[in-house]
Amino acid sequence: MRRDIEHVGWGKLTYEIRAIVGVAQDLRNLGLEIIWENIGDPIEKGEQVPVWIKEIIADLAMKDKTYGYCATQGVLETREFVAKLVNQRGSYQVTADDIIFFNGLGDAVAKIFGFLKREARVIGPSPAYSTHSSAEAAHSGYEHLTYELDPSNGWMPDLVDLENKVRYNDSIAGILFINPDNPTGAVYPCELIEKIVDIARRYNIFVLADEIYANIVYSGHPTCSLSEVIGEVPGMALRGISKEYPWPGGRCGWMEVYNKDKNPDFNAYIKSLLNAKMLEVCSTSLPQLSIPPVMGDPRYRAHLDARRRMFEHRAQEAWQTFQGVAGVRVIKPQGAFYMSVMFEDGVLNGRQALEIENPKIKAHIEEIVQGVQVDKRFVYYLLGATGICVVPLTGFCCNRKGFRVTLLETDDAKRLRTWRTIVDAITRYLASA
Repeated sequence: MRRDIEHVGWGKLTYEIRAIVGVAQDLRNLGLEIIWENIGDPIEKGEQVPVWIKEIIADLAMKDKTYGYCATQGVLETREFVAKLVNQRGSYQVTADDIIFFNGLGDAVAKIFGFLKREARVIGPSPAYSTHSSAEAAHSGYEHLTYELDPSNGWMPDLVDLENKVRYNDSIAGILFINPDNPTGAVYPCELIEKIVDIARRYNIFVLADEIYANIVYSGHPTCSLSEVIGEVPGMALRGISKEYPWPGGRCGWMEVYNKDKNPDFNAYIKSLLNAKMLEVCSTSLPQLSIPPVMGDPRYRAHLDARRRMFEHRAQEAWQTFQGVAGVRVIKPQGAFYMSVMFEDGVLNGRQALEIENPKIKAHIEEIVQGVQVDKRFVYYLLGATGICVVPLTGFCCNRKGFRVTLLETDDAKRLRTWRTIVDAITRYLASA
């Protein structure tokens, strides 16, 4: 073409969680049965939405208003309801004007980074959730800026590392954290979040909190929403229904905005996000309209409590299964529905392999492992030998070697069998060379 039409950062748009699906599909076409452990979709893994929630949604679907546009910022009644939930936490108080709805948090993240000035960077955790890290890297055209999560300290953020990077890099305009965290399952205590906010306050930058798993916390230790500790610092928190109802296909999430009126630059930036939403008219109406009757139903709290207990049991089960396995470290998840398994330093190399009986699958795996990271090599061999599809830790913008599993499988026997198969594969793989 006569002009270069490629965005400078397009090559940073990687998403290992779904990228590995292409490899798995190739192997399925060769006759391999795949066990999908790569993505956080409760519905795909067999969880059923409660009938009473389905009935509310079905009743709404029979009403003509659910088929029309809504306000650009979101359904007013729903924004008022969400604002009331925020205010019930105490501390920072919002109005409906501080709530913005998006077509899922992927849409929100794309807007957040897409409308930041290119030179303005947002530092995030490592391991990182790919949607955030890829979007931030793509907007800037550079590698995503990260601070370390420390596995020796329960995957807590290394605040010294974070502050040093903020202090010496004045391009950093914001700090991102995920609580509960994906992919580690860590849950941050209130005092840690307060310290992150304090760093932002002292260096005059904003805070972005991904709180999509806020109602899946089973650590037994208190944690906080960003709204409870934000003070006068500009901030945004992201929430949604995909992991709670769960309704991931509904693509419905929202942003809570804090202190936009206290900082002219931040206020103008939030207006740019609203203008961007205006160009696409609005987000989908039906999921938004379901929020007040579902979350306001007296059965909703019991629904959340039951899911917390379910994931707490599975987290304990997963952690116990991997205990004592030579060559790996696991930290028990405290929230969300993931667990990261980390290989000890030096135990992986480029010669290890698993036996694969199907010659076509074996040839395919041997071809694609050439030159990849050593944990990705293990993940591919695990996939080819067992059909189990997990995600390498290096796919989460991370130098540590390992992989992430989910806690989502609803078939108890299959879930245990899957984890035990992975344990057996680790032992055989590490002993192979």
